[in-house]
Amino acid sequence: MQIENELVQVKPEKEALVTVGVFDGVHLGHQRLLNYLKDKARENGWLSGVVTFKSHPRSVLSPENELRWLTDLDTRVGLLRGLEVDFVVVLSFTTELAQLSASEFIRLLKRYLNMRGLIVGPDFALGKNREGTGERLWLLGQEIGFSVEVIEAVVVDGEVVSSSAIRRALADGDMGRVEKLFGRPFSLNGEIVTGDRRGRELGFPTANLDIAPEQALPKDGVYVTIAHVDRELVPSVTNIGVRPTFGGGKRMVETFLLDFHGDLLGRRLTIDLLDKLRDERYFSNVEELKLQMEDDVKRARAILARRMKQWQV
Repeated sequence: MQIENELVQVKPEKEALVTVGVFDGVHLGHQRLLNYLKDKARENGWLSGVVTFKSHPRSVLSPENELRWLTDLDTRVGLLRGLEVDFVVVLSFTTELAQLSASEFIRLLKRYLNMRGLIVGPDFALGKNREGTGERLWLLGQEIGFSVEVIEAVVVDGEVVSSSAIRRALADGDMGRVEKLFGRPFSLNGEIVTGDRRGRELGFPTANLDIAPEQALPKDGVYVTIAHVDRELVPSVTNIGVRPTFGGGKRMVETFLLDFHGDLLGRRLTIDLLDKLRDERYFSNVEELKLQMEDDVKRARAILARRMKQWQV
């Protein structure tokens, strides 16, 4: 069984307190749960472990309902490890795994991860037909010897922090709201590829990011961003959309790095999206577009200057 082949690679040296989930975005709710997991494990002299999945279960259970990632797998695992849990296990979510009962899945965790306890979030369920609710898992724990604890949801400004809430804020282009729910700015990353050089012709050369098709994007528009170039944070302005002025077409992510000179072609670039300047729109001529882009850059500099002051406080 594939899940056993993946679990056997971990081999925890001590008993472990474990959590299971997709953890898409590793948002504030996830962060509270994982910090609690670490503290509780340390109190008991156990290891802290996270079990996550390479693909979203919905892609296997309901492939017709596309769900794009807030964070790609490498970023998600990096964020999880950055929270200093003792181990992260990445499982392939397959039809075989989906058919396991809650009891079968938990017994595998107990066997291979030396699991002594399970920490989960609200509305959590696992196993075939989502039968493994918090209550059912607690009963199973009483039977085979592990503890179960359900952590309350995190609420920000009256809204429960969740991946779904973040997707709604992204769809509105509300990056301030996204940042509040994430606990950090929303980021995109991709390889810089050759574009049609329209930005260069306009006097605003852009880095064109090849974003994975399964990556969630905010509403089309122009955004104030910060680009990560090596160890340097470079102010930038990013357009997300189809460029209707030039006839539309493929949705693109194009970043203009302010006060930066250098060739980034072929390298990977990460950008943090801080604020939305405006919606993407059609311009009747190139000169009108250039004037708007100049205004975009001016406004972006002002916003970035205010943000810098906030970060320095």
